[in-house]
Amino acid sequence: MKLSRRKFLTSVGMLAASAALPINSFAFGKDKKLKVGLVGTGIRGTSFWGRRLNENYSDIIEFVGLSDINPGRLEYGRKYIGVNCPTFLDFEKMVKQTKPDLVIVTTKDSTHHQFIIKGLDMGCDVLTEKPLTIDEEKAQAIIDAERRNRKNLIVGFNYRWSPYATKVKELLQKNTIGELRSVDFHWYLNTYHGASYFRRWHGLRQEGGTLLVHKATHHLDLLNWWIDSDPEEVFAYGDLEYYGENGPFRGDKCRTCPHKSKCEFYWDITKNKRLMDLYVANEKFDGYIRDNCLYRKEINIYDKMSAQVKYKNNVTLNYSLTTYSPYEGWRVGLNGTEGRIDAWLDIPYQKNVSIDQAEMHAREMDQTGKDEAEFEPIIVHKLWKDFETVKVPIVRGGHGGGDSRLQDKIFKYQDKIDPFERAAGLRDGVMSILIGVAARKSIESGNSIKIAELTTMEPRAKRLL
Repeated sequence: MKLSRRKFLTSVGMLAASAALPINSFAFGKDKKLKVGLVGTGIRGTSFWGRRLNENYSDIIEFVGLSDINPGRLEYGRKYIGVNCPTFLDFEKMVKQTKPDLVIVTTKDSTHHQFIIKGLDMGCDVLTEKPLTIDEEKAQAIIDAERRNRKNLIVGFNYRWSPYATKVKELLQKNTIGELRSVDFHWYLNTYHGASYFRRWHGLRQEGGTLLVHKATHHLDLLNWWIDSDPEEVFAYGDLEYYGENGPFRGDKCRTCPHKSKCEFYWDITKNKRLMDLYVANEKFDGYIRDNCLYRKEINIYDKMSAQVKYKNNVTLNYSLTTYSPYEGWRVGLNGTEGRIDAWLDIPYQKNVSIDQAEMHAREMDQTGKDEAEFEPIIVHKLWKDFETVKVPIVRGGHGGGDSRLQDKIFKYQDKIDPFERAAGLRDGVMSILIGVAARKSIESGNSIKIAELTTMEPRAKRLL
């Protein structure tokens, strides 16, 4: 499917503003491809928003520039993505010289706002990885930037696009359980994936905003979308009791740690060529250590979190995130006036199977699209009646099939109306992170936090795109 550059660029505005309208968003012209500039050549930037785009959409887009503060990762990224475009240590220089139509932001969470705002102010549409940013001040600055520019912002929420999550939305849209009243949602990170956040920059709240923002934004966006309303008030608990200074010992990094023989969390990065080439080979440029000790004392995020959220439409949510579970998966219960929906993924006891947790995460992140389809159940239980099992076809790779569907919508099928309104713009990005920000503030103060007091974006009873 060939699109004009003008048509593509016109489309992004609608994609960011309203999925209920035909999605004709960015702006192609008839003979030119969409010009893309990528900032942030880490694992997500070089794979999902880099190599995958180049391999699947090169007939309609072209990378005109890559930017990063680390020259080694930058050069590796160019080769891994498979492009010959120029590279830049200076983001503004890249934009001025290459004039991209679209800037894709995949840097550390704490710097998202810098590149989003500069991109918008310099005349580009912007697509950013989640989370939008890490606190309310940066969120407000992004809100102000989009308001003063005639450019558009898209947030790359991929979980909405998985067939399993979409089926839950469909059941709710059909009022299968009547009017939604309350939700219980629990996410379990295992000792492989969960621990990895404490090795990386995500273990510092000043870089990732805590996992209530970085990781939970995935879950909270799903919930905002399912509940179809904006959050109004948040009360939360959280603490750091397992990782960080709670550890029995600590070392410099896993590669050189004297405790590796007795540490349950010892991780040998040298067995992963991609991580060695991308990170270890380039430590000399910026000092970033990918296999840091997860017991290091500077870790200042929570490893257990729970929050209660009241929505503007009076739905209540109980949410929890655990970071050291023996398995990785999630459960949700949605309670309505006429019944209940129960949904879950990757809970091993539900299937009586044993799953290698490291392999499971690798399959989820895989972008090859070669994973075989499976079926997973959703239970619909009407009041006074027996339950019904809805079987949903899913795939494991690419975040449950969400990655490919998200990118297809952005780059191929802008005109196709989406009945589930999965496209995410500024408001979605703000509302998802503000729950985490409010939860963090509640933990620190012991008080409930009003969402309306954080930015100028007022919560609405009906979710507004």
